[in-house]
Formats: sequence, structure tokens, C-alpha cells
Amino acid sequence: MTVVNSSTSSAGRRPRGTDRQSRAGIAFVAGYVVLLIAFGILPTGYAVYFAFTDAGGTFSGFSNFITTAQDFRFMDAVGHVAVYLLFWLVSLVVFVVGLSLLLHRLSSGVASKSLRFFYYIPGALAGAASVLVWLFMLDPSVSPVSSLLSTLGFHTFGEVIAPGNLALLFTIIAFWTGAGGWIVVMYGALNNIPKDVMEAARIDGANAWQTAWRVQIPMLRKWIIYMVILAFAAGAQLFVEPQLLSLASVGVAGRDYSLNQLTYDFAFQMNNINGAAAVSVELLVVSVTVAGIFVARSGFFDAD
Repeated sequence: MTVVNSSTSSAGRRPRGTDRQSRAGIAFVAGYVVLLIAFGILPTGYAVYFAFTDAGGTFSGFSNFITTAQDFRFMDAVGHVAVYLLFWLVSLVVFVVGLSLLLHRLSSGVASKSLRFFYYIPGALAGAASVLVWLFMLDPSVSPVSSLLSTLGFHTFGEVIAPGNLALLFTIIAFWTGAGGWIVVMYGALNNIPKDVMEAARIDGANAWQTAWRVQIPMLRKWIIYMVILAFAAGAQLFVEPQLLSLASVGVAGRDYSLNQLTYDFAFQMNNINGAAAVSVELLVVSVTVAGIFVARSGFFDAD
């Protein structure tokens, strides 16, 4: 007579609900994976192929990278993007974290909900639409803040968009468009800080500044790093703002201000697809390298 150990047999079977959840998870992720392959991995592989071949499809090594780097506009574009990234990332970290902390201090009242909504509104505008709004705002002849522009010494549109002002202008446009969404994200992260941690800080006599600096900001570290990584990748691909500004200013702002503009020029003005692909691959390598450094040095995936 065979005796079946019921505990052993039941342990060998997976609960029916677990299988259902696994299938649902796979189905949920599958759509993203398909899109990632179709619009991410395959185009990247295609760009890498063009970057290392010539117009005839023959392997050319690093010749496309050397040719584009020797272009007289390349280093200027690198410098423009570097200055913009410095302004953009510093303003994003300082003001997003600061505004999120202030918003969190307002608790869950009407003021807090209203501010969260107003912060998010600019993010609803597409990149091109937001730039067009700012083109209107920056033209002293039609701007509703023309008196402020005049006070600052700007009387014509050309004076406002002088080359020395572009990095700051693009930072303001990018912050206005993208900071609201990150403020909402940081606000949500602040709400996830355990209440007993905040209560312990209050009992220990920490004031608002000490609580923010020693408790809240350290617990936001991973979210801040995540924001910086994505903002760096997006900022390195600066294109819409300088391109539309170049068209609106009839060349006052050059069409080769950023590396992405230079890539566009290589591809569609000079018919040099291989050179354009080389610059694109360089941007990809730089973004991935910077992300890897941030992740490795910050312990991003370490368990809390």
C-alpha cells in the first residue's frame, strides 16, 4: 500500500493564482519588449552598422568618427551641449527637490493639490508646442512680459536670443516643460517615507531644514539619481529647442548649435548618413557610460 505524503505533493504544486499572475506579468511586459526591440534595439544596431561602414557598405573602422570629430562645428556643439547640461542638471536637482520638499510641507490641503496640478500642466505640452509658446514669450514686440525684458536690457528678439544667452534660455524652457512631472514624482517618493522615521526626527528635535537635509533628501537619493540619468540622456539629445529657434530667428541661432542638430545636418544637408550615425552612436555611448557611472558609484540597485 502506497502512502502519499499530502504535504509533499501540495508543496510540489504551484498555486493556481501564482500561474495566473505569471502569465499576466509576461503578457504585460511582452508588449513593451516588442516595442523596445522594434524601436530601440533594431534602430540602434542599424545606426552602429552605418557608423562603422562607408557609403558602399564596406567596413571603415573609426573613419566616420574621425571625420565628424574634425568638422569645425563639432567641438563647438560639444561645448554648447556641455554648458546646457550643467545648467539643466543643476537647476533640476536644486529646484525640483526644493519645490518638492516645500510642496510636501503643505500636507494634503487644497493648496498642495492645486500646485501639483499647475506644476504638471506645462509637461502636457509637446516639445515643439512648448518652444513655440516661449518664442512668443521671448519676443519683446508681442510678449506679455515685454516690460520685464526691457528692464533686463532686451529690446529686440535678436538681443534675447543672442548666442551667449541660448544655454540659459534652453534651460528655462526645459525646466518649464519637464520639471513639473519630476516634482510630482518626488512628492510621491516623499509620501513613501515611513511616518515613524519622520516622527523620530521630530522627537529628536530636528527642525524642517535638518529633517529635509538629514532624513528626506538621503531617502530620495535613488530617485534623484534616476532623475539625473534620464535628464542627462534627454539633455544630451537637445534638438527641438535650438532647431525651432534657428528657424524662427532666420539663422541668428545657428542650425548646428547642438550635436543632434549637427547629426541632422550631416544626414539631410550633406547626405552623410554614416557620419550622422557616428555622432548618434557617440551620444549613445556617452549617455550609457554616464548612467553606468552613476549607478555603480551610488549603489542604485543596493537594497535599502
